[in-house]
Amino acid sequence: MSVLPDQHVINQIFSGHYADPFSVLGMHQVAAGLEVRALLPDASQVWVIDTQSGKKVAELARRDERGFFVGVMPRRKKTFRYQLEVIWNDETYRLDDPYRFGPLLQELDIWLLSEGTHLRPYERLGAHLSSLDNVDGVSFMVWAPNAMRVSVVGEFNFWDGRRHPMRFRKESGIWELFLPAVQRGQTYKYEIIDSNGNIVLKADPYAFEAQMRPETASLVSPLPEKVVTTAERQRSNDFDRPISIYEVHLGSWRRHTDNNFWLSYGELAKQLIDYVKYMGFTHIELMPINEHPFDGSWGYQPLGMYAPTRRFGSPDEFKAFVDSAHEAGINVILDWVPGHFPSDNHGLAQFDGTALYEYADPREGYHQDWNTLIYNYGRHEVRNYLAGNAFYWIERYGIDALRVDAVASMIYRDYSRAEGEWVPNYYGGRENLEAIAFLRYTNQTLGKELPGAVTLAEESTDYPGVTLPPDSNGLGFHYKWNLGWMHDTLNYLKNDPVHRKHHHDLLTFGMLYNYTENFVLPLSHDEVVHGKGSLLDRMPGDAWQQFANLRAYYGFMWAHPGKKLMFMGCEFAQGREWNFDTSLDWHLLEGHDGWHSGVQNLVRDLNHCYQQQAPLYELDFERQGFEWLVVNDHENSIYAFLRRDKSGRELIAVSNFTPVPRYGYRIGINQPGRYREILNTDSHFYRGSNLGNQGELFSDAIGSHQREHSLLLTIPPLATIYLIKEG
Repeated sequence: MSVLPDQHVINQIFSGHYADPFSVLGMHQVAAGLEVRALLPDASQVWVIDTQSGKKVAELARRDERGFFVGVMPRRKKTFRYQLEVIWNDETYRLDDPYRFGPLLQELDIWLLSEGTHLRPYERLGAHLSSLDNVDGVSFMVWAPNAMRVSVVGEFNFWDGRRHPMRFRKESGIWELFLPAVQRGQTYKYEIIDSNGNIVLKADPYAFEAQMRPETASLVSPLPEKVVTTAERQRSNDFDRPISIYEVHLGSWRRHTDNNFWLSYGELAKQLIDYVKYMGFTHIELMPINEHPFDGSWGYQPLGMYAPTRRFGSPDEFKAFVDSAHEAGINVILDWVPGHFPSDNHGLAQFDGTALYEYADPREGYHQDWNTLIYNYGRHEVRNYLAGNAFYWIERYGIDALRVDAVASMIYRDYSRAEGEWVPNYYGGRENLEAIAFLRYTNQTLGKELPGAVTLAEESTDYPGVTLPPDSNGLGFHYKWNLGWMHDTLNYLKNDPVHRKHHHDLLTFGMLYNYTENFVLPLSHDEVVHGKGSLLDRMPGDAWQQFANLRAYYGFMWAHPGKKLMFMGCEFAQGREWNFDTSLDWHLLEGHDGWHSGVQNLVRDLNHCYQQQAPLYELDFERQGFEWLVVNDHENSIYAFLRRDKSGRELIAVSNFTPVPRYGYRIGINQPGRYREILNTDSHFYRGSNLGNQGELFSDAIGSHQREHSLLLTIPPLATIYLIKEG
């Protein structure tokens, strides 16, 4: 006889409050034979079809007017593959019943996901195109341990949460369901009855593709194929290699002139990559391209951590963009934001009615500066979600390095908080021990599993050991942005040259701590926004002096130990502050005075010189790679130092930060002989005054600066020159 669920159970299923739909729906063995139960709202007739024979074997009776159907096959005892033939509005459809398929998540995955050590959670969670029992469809999995019910809704089921409630795996808190016939490109969400009984619609945290704002649905998209990392790409990230990074916001680097609309990934693959190659940059750094709801966040408030933004095209087109960079010999760095996320209703906030991804206490889980929520790094599943995301971009898109945003806001519980507005850690301290453990775990596992993958920290404090290995009590990053150097040097440059002698140490202080970390010298987007103006704006004097100051500064920077980073527009001295909503001012390069194109030519030559001259990069983080020649000439604002490569070859850089030419200026040197001036920021090619040393000069056996030999130089005004010994 039939074991028909009672009306109370049927009511619970329709209301979404029955926790185990698979125990009711699908095919079940009962005393009378086999019974099939189906939840098909608004259907008028349903037949069971034997898949092997193609024959109708039973008609299901409608036992509830809302669409609950039941039928018994009394002569059958063994379960078999079947389909349902359904009539809706006089149209006949044949479909596979999602409730005839068994559990999806395997025991090992459950163990690793719950333990927080699943390196690639995105291979299980999310929406995956798959085939079960020779049936094509999509496997859906989502973590929502405190939800009362989770359903997959989308254009394939009229966005009706009654139709496809998911199976709950109590041991992991994950809900799962295989939906036959769902196809690539279809939109979906999860309809959740949360722990408070509220019905909410949530985008998939692991979605590989998402709609562009203001739409918020996820899209079924295949997991990208793995990208093989070449030895040359790995080598290009090494400490002893030239690294010159061009930081880019894809939405405002260049736009279509007719409608101010963004360039596509395909257009950027041609125009941007060609430009970066021409300019001699070795790396391109992309401000976050994860899907995000608010343009004004520049991507730093992402919700679709696994989805490249649709603003510029599809995931396949983004992957082709990265491939184009690699073909041009350029490595790609992605800005990565594991520090916080926005509170939009369709996102991670209160995902199942509880603080699931975020800390519950706002003193721990709310970012006052950005009106965002802070990830709960102490939760294993959250650590999996974020660390797995790092693996995803490197392994599936071929990203060469991740620059981790706002590390200081992660590792300090009192970041930007007054006394009483933060919760101390277990030991009473201010460090976020869970965030520190997360960063160490991520950096360490990346290093072990993906050789050549590199991480860079934007860390604004003096936290010790950012670039030390975790087993040496460090955070495990490869590089750290030297924000102190950036602020000191820009503060020096903003002074009128007549006053710079009083601030001389601002340019030398960086060398006192240079070997404490592996530094990148950044001139980033943060220095040309929020009322700071452009770099050119911050230079004192008339127009000629402003441009000369900037050129001299760039020359000093490229010779200084540390890898280089420059934000787009700075390479041609954009005159106004960066605006994310418009293109850079490329028309400035067409000006008759040539000042902007002169700066652009200089940056290009600096990059090429940098790559050609091993002393400028091989020993960035070794003390023998640098030596001051003139360090204390405050009155003349002169700086001279040498850079040395592994073979002992030396390059001398000399900077004059006053508008006064220095004739007959003697500098002591280590290696006597013939020297060639290989770069001069005052050259007429860069729109300078063209004062210099006529290409070459010879040393004298005259002692100076505690050295037996010296050079007698002409040092141009507001300029930096490079000298290299010939032979």
